[in-house]
Amino acid sequence: MDGPRRRVERAMVAEDSVVLVGGYGVVGTWLAQLLRERHPDLPLVIAGRRREPAEALARRLGNAEAVVLDVTAPDPLACLSGRPRAVVSLVNDPDDAVLRSAVREGVAVLDITRWTSRVKSAVLRLSGTPPRAPVLLSSAWMAGLVPRLVAGASERVGGVERVDVGIRFALADQAGPDSVEYMDRLGMAFDITEGGKERQVLPLTDGRRVMFPDGRPTRVFRLDTPEQATLPLVLGARTVSTRLGFDSGTVTWMLAALQQVGLLRLLQHPRLTSVRRALMASSGTGGEAAWVADVEGPRGALRIEVVDPKGQAHLTAVGAVLGTERLLGWDGAPPPAAGVWFPEHDARPEQALAALRGCGVQVRFEEQSRREAA
Repeated sequence: MDGPRRRVERAMVAEDSVVLVGGYGVVGTWLAQLLRERHPDLPLVIAGRRREPAEALARRLGNAEAVVLDVTAPDPLACLSGRPRAVVSLVNDPDDAVLRSAVREGVAVLDITRWTSRVKSAVLRLSGTPPRAPVLLSSAWMAGLVPRLVAGASERVGGVERVDVGIRFALADQAGPDSVEYMDRLGMAFDITEGGKERQVLPLTDGRRVMFPDGRPTRVFRLDTPEQATLPLVLGARTVSTRLGFDSGTVTWMLAALQQVGLLRLLQHPRLTSVRRALMASSGTGGEAAWVADVEGPRGALRIEVVDPKGQAHLTAVGAVLGTERLLGWDGAPPPAAGVWFPEHDARPEQALAALRGCGVQVRFEEQSRREAA
């Protein structure tokens, strides 16, 4: 039972509209602007709990409307009078209410907000009630950019055997509250796949040195991200690891030291949420987003280098653009069939690269020897 239904104000939406849940947030604003630039005639619905910022963004965009939507309501999409073309979930959906609401109505969904365990729980939830429209779970790093580009690289190396991802996070970058929620999980063990077998590891352990495109080496440590679960399942990768470091070596080593002595696990108490998140407080003045992925296969090794001078919020929004266009079949192929999908299922690498570069993102593929990749 979903509990008693709340009386909601219903807003009329066009049937060809795309609803951005959390559309006036940091990533949501970037996504709305990018969609408007790339698809001027697409009706957008900016949805969230506060009407004023939603209305302000809708006015700036044009061909958009604002809707008050509460993701904690039993049926969040009940506020819409009309059935939109798609829903893009840009904020945490803690009780799967948005997901369940969209699936009941047969509306296509793109979700970019779930950590690994919640991706798995969504798949289990949907297994009993198969969706009547596509559901694209695109919460891997940068809204699915990592597995999307790795899938594109797999064709060049004859399939994926090993993937090592290194991320550099700029502390001065823009970040909304949902983008730093993984701090709440830095004391929790998670599963990785090595040599075709699963084992558990702790975040911020097993550090390694990674050279980034600007020539700056950065120490990176393990982080729980969904592509470590989906790349082995979808592409058959036998080893996948994702590691993150900060552009401040001091902060990186401080967090790794806290993990080593067990303090991060102690900080998991709900009363210490503000302390945990303060460890990653961002000035919001902007910073460069950068990640690399070393991909090995039977026919060789390839390094993927991605840099976005506009920062991680913009890069995440670009990933969400690719997901939205794939969901709607606007990238040169028909939309996916009804069911649950991940970005690496149909990566469309040439279209993805063109879109990334069109949005100002620098992408480079470089062939390597296996020794260099290791």
